[in-house]
Amino acid sequence: MGENYTDIVINKALSSHIGDVDFENLSFGNIFTDHMLVCDFRNGEWETPVIKPYEPFLIDPSAKVFHYGQAIFEGMKAYKDENNDVWLFRPDQNLDRFNKSAERLAMPSVPEEIFIGGMKKLINLEKEWVKKGKGNSLYIRPFMIAIGPGVIAAPSTQYRFMIILSPARSYYSGEVRVIIAEHYSRAANGGIGAAKAAGNYSAQFYPTKLANEMGYQQIIWTDDATHTKLEEAGTMNVFFRINDTLYTAPTSERILDGVTRKSIIELAARENIKIEVRSVLVTELIEAAENGSLKEIFGAGTAAVINPIVGFCYQDKYYELPKLENPIALELKEKLTNIQYKLAEDTFGWTVKI
Repeated sequence: MGENYTDIVINKALSSHIGDVDFENLSFGNIFTDHMLVCDFRNGEWETPVIKPYEPFLIDPSAKVFHYGQAIFEGMKAYKDENNDVWLFRPDQNLDRFNKSAERLAMPSVPEEIFIGGMKKLINLEKEWVKKGKGNSLYIRPFMIAIGPGVIAAPSTQYRFMIILSPARSYYSGEVRVIIAEHYSRAANGGIGAAKAAGNYSAQFYPTKLANEMGYQQIIWTDDATHTKLEEAGTMNVFFRINDTLYTAPTSERILDGVTRKSIIELAARENIKIEVRSVLVTELIEAAENGSLKEIFGAGTAAVINPIVGFCYQDKYYELPKLENPIALELKEKLTNIQYKLAEDTFGWTVKI
């Protein structure tokens, strides 16, 4: 996958700043490696990708990204095993979703040889930034913005695709309590909720700020039309365990097709954990919380992999979840990360060597 690299120009940095980085105390997404990949789309075609030193760049003030929000991104990770080999996890899924997002925002698709081929070449150059040991990884952020000038409300004709890399450690956000949305929506039918578009996230910031002020870390989003169906948790897909069955909402125009989500679904099936993909109603969750059958809620996404939720609030009433000795969330997280770090056999063929 991505082996047929296009010609990629490499302009190496004169020196590395890796020696200045405290890898034991990384805050997520704030430190970047020495190089980045840049590839522009002009005159109806992609130009030659360039790997160059990580640096700011100039852009026209009338660039469409500033005025009409044509911007999409992906989130991925690379892992180093005990043999110092570096691996990607299901990059084909990220490429597929990236290009679906591009199509929804009237942007050009990015060829595999630029997206994955360029990514491999960039990470190969930066492999010293990928540290061994479970919990260490290299966060990968491919993104595309509209750089064409002009403030007329129309799609751009020029775009910039980039990949930047950030060393990461285990992501831990402490105990997470959530509030179930009754008014604000993450996405709507016919909208861009299924695309990984920048604007989806900025629209979440205000209702999340309100939740934070009430003492909750995140929101469980509900459907826009009735606010009766549970859909996502913060920026993650969400799973509910009622008795011994896991439930998660089906993907739709409102719900992001998460790579971690689909991996958990396949992994649970392999481990004979009962799982159902269907809409879960707020009333079901309340009833399960009240009768004691609600055992777990957890979010699933690239950054945290799996993030347990310890309690939720709905209509000013708070429900604390039971503290379990052997939660399914942690079992699945362990099995999934063991595959990512090559500590367990990858029976699915998910991992791709750099």
